[in-house]
Order: sequence, then C-alpha cells, then structure tokens
Amino acid sequence: MPFARATVLSLILAAFATSANAAPSTYRYDTTHSQILFSIDHNGYSRPFGRLHIAKGWLRFDADDWSASSTELDIDLASLDFGDADWNKAVLGGSYLDGAGARYAHFVSTSVERKDDNHGVLHGKLTLRGVTREVELPFTANRVGKTIYGLHTVAGFSARTTLDRNDFGITANPNSIGRNVTVWLELEAILDNAADKPAKETP
Repeated sequence: MPFARATVLSLILAAFATSANAAPSTYRYDTTHSQILFSIDHNGYSRPFGRLHIAKGWLRFDADDWSASSTELDIDLASLDFGDADWNKAVLGGSYLDGAGARYAHFVSTSVERKDDNHGVLHGKLTLRGVTREVELPFTANRVGKTIYGLHTVAGFSARTTLDRNDFGITANPNSIGRNVTVWLELEAILDNAADKPAKETP
C-alpha cells in the first residue's frame, strides 16, 4: 500500500513538473489575415486611415503564463495603402515614413503584462526610420483554437495604441498634420514550432 501511494504521488509530481516547465507554443503571423490600420488628423477636417501589412514574424504564447510570451515582427512600409497612389508615394517619402531609406519597421517585445482573463499590455521596442522607441500595446486575446476545417491552430489578438510621430523624427507639416497617430492591430498567427527559427539559405 505505501508503495502504491508513493507511485501515485510520484506520477502527480511528475505531471505537475511537466506542466510547470511546458514551453509556450510558437506561431507564425498569418500575413493575409493580419492588418495594421492607423489614423491621423488632417488639419481638423478628418482623420484618414492608412493600412499596412506584416511582412513576417513570430509569436510565442502561453495561455497559462502570459509573462512567458513574446513576439517579433517586421512591418512592410511598402504595403502602405491610403487609397490613392500619389498619396501613398508622398507618405512613403523621406519627410514621413521614408520607405526607401528603411522599408521595414521592426517590433520586438520586452515583456507581457496580464490584466485579466482576456486583456494585457505588450511592452516592446519599435524601430521606424532607424529610430527605436519603447511602446506599449494594450491588447485583447480574442481566441486560440482550431480553424473550422481543423487545418490549423490559430491565435487571434486585437490591439490599439497611440504613437507620437515626432518621437520617430517625423516632424513635417506640423500645422496641417496631427502629431498623435492612433494605431490598430488585428492579428492572427498559425501554430508553427519552427516560426522563430532562421530561414534556411537556398544553395
């Protein structure tokens, strides 16, 4: 009987240790279903929207321990869409996003803070135009589960923040273009354990 109790206790402790040491799941961003929207004041008349796409990136997410989660991604500035080709070209110019000088904006997380069952704050560093600044992204964890046909396991998140364009050296036309930029992120990521591994070079 003592042997049986000891065996059961050992199994329980082993199961607990396995659960406690379980690594976060790794996902790659679904660049089709992930989008970034931003809006900025235009001389008080309106707040037009622009759209950007994620070029690549990965996400580690632990549903039980959000502090073990992290992410890194590149945003393709060349994907900018304001709905007008000339407008896109102007905003991608050197006075604004400077897409020619640095095509990709880069974000890397530094920590994740959980607020409640579905909400948290992602802390990280955003590099834009060669300038790196710390940013905070309050977010909602929408859902983690298999797709309707069971082909993939997907993690979905929504986030919103406000950036000061001056922090990244974008100071042109202060009298007609707002300083604060509101940013929305709608993100989906597909379970892929190799997502954070360097891509293999083609011989």
